[in-house]
Amino acid sequence: MAMAQVRDVAALAGVSPATVSNALNHPHRVSARTLAKVQAAIEELGYVRNDAARQLRAGSNPAVGMIVLDAANPYFTDVAHGAEQHLAELGRPLLLGNSAQREEQELTYLRLFDEQRVAGVLIAPVGDVLPKLRTLKDHGTSVVIIDRKAGADEFSSVSVNDEQGGWLVADHLIDQGARRIAVIGGPGSLRQVRHRLHGTQQRADRTDGATVEFLDTGAMDTASGRETVQRLLERPRDEWPEAIFATNDLVALGALQVLARAGVEVPGEIMLAGYDDIEFAASATIPITSVRQPSEEMGRQAAELLRQAIEDPAAAVQHTVFQPELMVRESTSAH
Repeated sequence: MAMAQVRDVAALAGVSPATVSNALNHPHRVSARTLAKVQAAIEELGYVRNDAARQLRAGSNPAVGMIVLDAANPYFTDVAHGAEQHLAELGRPLLLGNSAQREEQELTYLRLFDEQRVAGVLIAPVGDVLPKLRTLKDHGTSVVIIDRKAGADEFSSVSVNDEQGGWLVADHLIDQGARRIAVIGGPGSLRQVRHRLHGTQQRADRTDGATVEFLDTGAMDTASGRETVQRLLERPRDEWPEAIFATNDLVALGALQVLARAGVEVPGEIMLAGYDDIEFAASATIPITSVRQPSEEMGRQAAELLRQAIEDPAAAVQHTVFQPELMVRESTSAH
């Protein structure tokens, strides 16, 4: 059955399409009797107004689009929740897209948000999307980058000092006696992975005998963590690392599952640390040491920077960089 149109509502109510439009958009211009007739016709026909089309005709859309790297990761869920709460206070709905760490999917969402003429876009990028973000800006859509500092001073951004996070993990592991550290995560092209690895390597370079090996998991999920650590344990025992640093907690949880099944003592034989400090890390069978990021606060701050950009496109670009905090638990310390 075809969807009811304004003309169908007008015919059933015995009024003109213009009167129906006024009833929907300017009810104060319509008499109570006419308004009741139009409402009755709408209910009988099941008419649903096409707000998207109306907004496109007006050249504006109050909604904000958001693209995250992995909607299955509780860290990004928390970031999105923080942004959603702040935007709700501003009367702006949030449209959430999941790139799933795929550049083509990321571009699909960017094109969709461009077509919908959303007021702004929050994005945790996979690849180099600056050209597309510039197009959005040219079309009047404000942009704020999340989880990394913008490569150019064109867009405001909210991020965490990931190099410092990697340094904190390595410093703790080395302090606990580890010298052979394996960093697992991926793809290695992700900025977050590169910066966490770099911070780890910088700290290891300051200690004689400390080495860092990177194993690219290809994805930041539990399955990839399991597969990578399973391959690692196939090595001779004397070639195992003394500590594993997973560049997010989902990878760390996958690693812990394999270590437990193999009977490897954590932290006695291999220490394990993660990143993001999602709830599952603290509640794992062996609570996992992790780097805490203020995820909800990051979402709220990103939404606030976007509000400022929407209200004043000429406003100065701002970069907010939060500092990470190491949460030490049983997976790296028996004390």
